[in-house]
This record gives sequence, structure tokens and C-alpha cells, in this order.
Amino acid sequence: MKLIGVADTTFARYDMGASAIDELKRTGTGFKIIRYTVPGMKDLPVACKKLIEERNCNIVIALGMPGPKDKDKMCAHEASQGLIRTQLMTNTHVIEVFVHEDEAADDNELAFLADSRAREHAVNVYNLIFKPEILTKNAGKGLRQGFEDAGPVKR
Repeated sequence: MKLIGVADTTFARYDMGASAIDELKRTGTGFKIIRYTVPGMKDLPVACKKLIEERNCNIVIALGMPGPKDKDKMCAHEASQGLIRTQLMTNTHVIEVFVHEDEAADDNELAFLADSRAREHAVNVYNLIFKPEILTKNAGKGLRQGFEDAGPVKR
């Protein structure tokens, strides 16, 4: 039985963790989900590391929602750097799923984006551990999570 960690924050304005968990349950079986919610984005790296080292998760999805201010963007960058370090320290994938508040025109679009990005990356998490050949098949297709796909560049 594989263990999938879901790390999210109370700072986010949408419950992305619930969306990711719902989508994982719809996508397949053979795993158990362990959720760990922390206050903010900069808490995500240690949450992910604990899910991997203390709870033995095979993969983790880290969900956060940076605000629109410069300070928020800096915190998101620092959290992202911490998540990368966590991956390298543990040799385990941590799929970062951030939705910046200023990516959306209004709260409805923000909720749509947060939900769809969390769900699409949850499928990526599942595929990484159970069906990696699907990711290989989709290489170079310009797939995007949350908004329309960009599509491949033809030569």
C-alpha cells in the first residue's frame, strides 16, 4: 500500500487539500492519504519532510495560495525553495501546487483555478507513483494545470 501525503495551509482562501483528496479517491486505489495542514506556505517544507520521514509517504502534494503582495510572492519563493530542498534531502517527489491570488480576475475564477489545479496535479501525483508511462506519453504536449493547455510547439 502506497502512502500519499497532502500538505496544505490555513492561509489559502480555498480548501485545495479537499479537492486533491477527492480527486485522488476518484482516480484510483492502492493508496492511503495522510493530510497535514499547517498555518502558512513557509511551513509546507517541514510538513512535507515530516510526511515523508515520519509518516513514510511515497509522494507528497504541497498546496498553497500566495497572496498578491510582493511580500507574499517572496514567501512563496522561499517556500518553493524549501520544497525543492525537501525533495533533494529525501529523494522523494513533492509536487508543488501554488495558486497565486493575482492569477485570477475575481473570487469565482480563483476558486475555479484552485480547485482545478489541485485536482489536475492530484492526478499527476497518482500517475507518478502508479502510471508513470502516462506522464511520458504526455511529454512535450504543453499541458497546464488550472487553465487551458498551451499545446505543443511543432517543428
